[in-house]
Amino acid sequence: MCHFHQKRIINRYITLRPKLEASQKLKKILTRLKYSNEEKFTKSLDVWNIKYKDFLDETTIHPESGKVSFTHKKLVAAHRSLRRNLPYLFTYKKYKDLSIANTTNSLEGGVFSPFKILIKIHRGLSKSLKLKIVDDYLLNYRKN
Repeated sequence: MCHFHQKRIINRYITLRPKLEASQKLKKILTRLKYSNEEKFTKSLDVWNIKYKDFLDETTIHPESGKVSFTHKKLVAAHRSLRRNLPYLFTYKKYKDLSIANTTNSLEGGVFSPFKILIKIHRGLSKSLKLKIVDDYLLNYRKN
């Protein structure tokens, strides 16, 4: 997963203009992602996690159901997403000799865009037939 894609995911969880201090700080850490390395970024995330651990652990009991959930579940999800994808965020920097792009833009516009149109045209197909179209498209794409 590239850092650009991860940034979009986090923005979905904490919005473009977060109101909570913890969200604002996490967003600030994320803006430094492309200028950072894995060690510095992980350290920043660790410091943030220590500072806001109690805040992240806050729970809410829902009166109707009696179920317990995180009070700031979107912020918790954003943090977990970063932690889960941390090993992949700096792949393009670790393997510079492979010339890996730091975004998925070339895939989104070049490979997947025509593919999405193809699937949309055939929207009445079963899942198994759609998967066959995907396989065929990707096999033929590799040949070209």
